[in-house]
Amino acid sequence: MAILPIIELPDPRLRLVSEPVSKIDAAIRQLMDDMLETMYDAPGIGLAAIQVAVPKRVLVVDVAREGEEPTPLCVANPEIVWASEEKNIYQEGCLSIPEYYEDVERPEKVRMRYLDRDGKTQEINADGLLATCLQHEIDHLNGVLFIDHLSRLKRERVQKKFVKAARLRSDE
Repeated sequence: MAILPIIELPDPRLRLVSEPVSKIDAAIRQLMDDMLETMYDAPGIGLAAIQVAVPKRVLVVDVAREGEEPTPLCVANPEIVWASEEKNIYQEGCLSIPEYYEDVERPEKVRMRYLDRDGKTQEINADGLLATCLQHEIDHLNGVLFIDHLSRLKRERVQKKFVKAARLRSDE
């Protein structure tokens, strides 16, 4: 396994729409394993393949709290097949937008269909933090960032901050 570099805003690759996985093979399983190691190292609770510059519809999540047994979920080609009308607000952050957090409203419960690491079609009902995390990571696969759910003013402010930080890093 390997820890992969995580791309950050304003990298334009974060806006790419990821391609479906045609089959789960050794390379996709290796990607999932590397993504899990990268996510745990960061540390985070979710990571989409595009965040490590791989435009494939693959994501990993683990919302186990510190001290709890890890519960990693490896997902390919996720699709939300149902979402509740009830909403939840969570303070979200993102490994590609480090140290920025904001409240985001999303459906409280979702049902997701996906391929597991063995290539079998699965469905999972999720609520609370897991539902939020899955929706956040699926957004990444569609080129959407959590800041896109904020007001235009907040979104523009954070984008300018990260563009400026990237410019300062490149000047060094």
